[in-house]
Amino acid sequence: MGTMTEILRLAQARAEGLGRPYQGELLPAEAYLLLQQAPGACLVDVRTRAEWDWVGRVPQAVEIEWNQYPGSTRNPDFVAELTRRVDREALVMFLCRSGVRSIGAAAAASEAGYTNCYNILEGFEGDKDANGQRGHLGGWRKAGLPWYQG
Repeated sequence: MGTMTEILRLAQARAEGLGRPYQGELLPAEAYLLLQQAPGACLVDVRTRAEWDWVGRVPQAVEIEWNQYPGSTRNPDFVAELTRRVDREALVMFLCRSGVRSIGAAAAASEAGYTNCYNILEGFEGDKDANGQRGHLGGWRKAGLPWYQG
């Protein structure tokens, strides 16, 4: 898969190509490798409580809703909670269902002074397939990375 430095360089190139306001775009397997190898690295799962409870959780993830459930309104305390729970100097990777909400979370964290923010592409469940279902086209679970139910 490559060294940590190679992974970060590739992630940064992806983000530059997409014009993202944060450090990089990681594939799920790359994020997992960094979580294991980068000192102090942190995965922030920004899905809703309902998603954590009913779809699955990532072990050791810091769970902070980007949008609140029910109603899908933006969590006004997101940055404050992030600041309380995650070191500003850490390599921080943001995960959501499909890799879209986590873009906003990574951008908000960067704006708040976090200097090492990465979005996890494909998210936990990946994109929808031709039948409108998730879980078959990429994502954290499809990549066989650690997760648990409940």
